[in-house]
Amino acid sequence: MEKREKPPVIGISACRSEEGIHPFNRVSEKYILAVLEPIGGIPVIIPAIQDTNPEPDYSHCIDGLLLTGSPSNVRPLEYGGKPSAEGTKHDAARDNTMIPLIRACLQKKIPVLGLCLGIQELNVACGGTLHQRIFDLENRFDHRMRRDVDDHTKCYRPAHNITISDGGLLNKITGEEEVNVNSLHAQGIDKIGNGLVVEAVAPDGIIEALSLKSRDQFALGVQWHPEWPRPINSFYEKIFKYFSKKNDYIIAVSYTHL
Repeated sequence: MEKREKPPVIGISACRSEEGIHPFNRVSEKYILAVLEPIGGIPVIIPAIQDTNPEPDYSHCIDGLLLTGSPSNVRPLEYGGKPSAEGTKHDAARDNTMIPLIRACLQKKIPVLGLCLGIQELNVACGGTLHQRIFDLENRFDHRMRRDVDDHTKCYRPAHNITISDGGLLNKITGEEEVNVNSLHAQGIDKIGNGLVVEAVAPDGIIEALSLKSRDQFALGVQWHPEWPRPINSFYEKIFKYFSKKNDYIIAVSYTHL
């Protein structure tokens, strides 16, 4: 009988929300679908539980970590930032769960793929900081979700070009030097975390991708949504395919909205 390799167990970060008397942990199905195809893994949702002491170390039971997008932003206290503007959404339970888990996965060289918020979580986990409101910065354009369209799926249509670093990891994975990507985030990378390097930038200078300098493990963070719409296009699919083949690598892609 032919021996079949076991599919990797991919942990998917959940978001915690208060609804009535019962808190919920939620994951958009599009991330689950991305784990099933093109990653080809077994999706397992990792809950963000408030005030769990000690916090379970999920790195013991996963082969890879997918950091999803979210309506929430990383709390400024996680990176020494100023207090957030009134009305900013935060998810303390997710911060308390995912940032330590990212560090554990980096230490153990467990593959991590982060989507939108994920690049920001990766950067903070490595000691970096964030711009809280890119649209308030001088000479920066608004990277947030399109709000002038009725069809929600149109929010994911290409929004701007990115320039990919020549000879970098993302360039190696995709073979591309410039592509058009979607854009659904308010926060962005400010100070780059320890051991990370820039892989791509937007026309206004906002960092669109990061990777680990060390090549003995794979770390890539991108600021757009490669998981949607489906079917996933060729450029986006190459990122997932590369992640699916590398059990000793870490990828992070960041999003700010589900």
